[in-house]
Amino acid sequence: MTKRDWLQRSTVAVMLSTSLLMFAEGGHAAAAQTVDSQSSAKSAEVVKIAKTLIGKDYKYGAEGPSSFGSAGLATYIFKQAGIQVDDTIAELYKALDKVSSAKEGDLVFFSSNGSGAPSFMGIYIGDDQYIYSSQGEDAVVLKTFSDYSKKLVGIRRVLPEDTGTTNSGDGESSSAIADKVIAAGKKYLGTPYEYGSTRSNKKTMDCSEFTKWAYQDGANIDMGNGGARSQANYVKSHGSYTTDISKLKKGDLVFFMSYKGYKQSDYKNIDVPKQSITHVGIYMGDDKLLHTFSKESGGVKITDFKGTHWEYRFIMGGRPY
Repeated sequence: MTKRDWLQRSTVAVMLSTSLLMFAEGGHAAAAQTVDSQSSAKSAEVVKIAKTLIGKDYKYGAEGPSSFGSAGLATYIFKQAGIQVDDTIAELYKALDKVSSAKEGDLVFFSSNGSGAPSFMGIYIGDDQYIYSSQGEDAVVLKTFSDYSKKLVGIRRVLPEDTGTTNSGDGESSSAIADKVIAAGKKYLGTPYEYGSTRSNKKTMDCSEFTKWAYQDGANIDMGNGGARSQANYVKSHGSYTTDISKLKKGDLVFFMSYKGYKQSDYKNIDVPKQSITHVGIYMGDDKLLHTFSKESGGVKITDFKGTHWEYRFIMGGRPY
């Protein structure tokens, strides 16, 4: 058995018996719902345990309970949550699944110059924060994740991602719906941009007309003919939404404030909840956006998300079902 196989079996073992029971009673969808809920519960448990250890002493190679090394902190926390993982930075970095954006319970790895092998690591707990055992501060500390973006070399996931079942009424998973919405949206790639475009034809589109047709064509969901703010209200009334950028899922509508500059510092000290929504796009996963925003950009297109002004302009995201 390879190290990856062993790790994955250890992770899944804590969920297996209940998942199999649900599968027998309710089929594949019921099993998926059980794994989803237990994965989320495990993430919350990992975060809760990590927070209780803030202030504990740093000690090289230690695995708790009173002092911790960098990797030892993760080993201890996941063990308390019933999951066995490796006990060195190098082994954790190599064995676990690579992901592009951090979610609660993910392991985040850093080096002093932002490249090469990681030299320290922590656990992401959401809301742009992570916890790690710091040699320099001689303690387990809470830090702002984005402040360390230049030192980040990788993110690894221990817990399986939610498969994304939905309450759409026909049992179709939200992942399947997202794929259909994105596929429908990609058919409009290159469609010219026109601010305030008419909804009576698809020759030109602004941002909210594009998302309207992507969801109407792909998921048979009609959000009306309003703009981005109207669609945000529709999401709040008919679906689910989040203001935590790390919790976005493939297919989510993503809403943005006005452009204030291309640097992260241009958005410092902004009271985000008080900002007006001026743009909407579709999150494709893997830090990509599908949207349209100007004639000069070439109409409907795919752009990067993380590390761009789009990330800094984020207000909320969600799905209208």
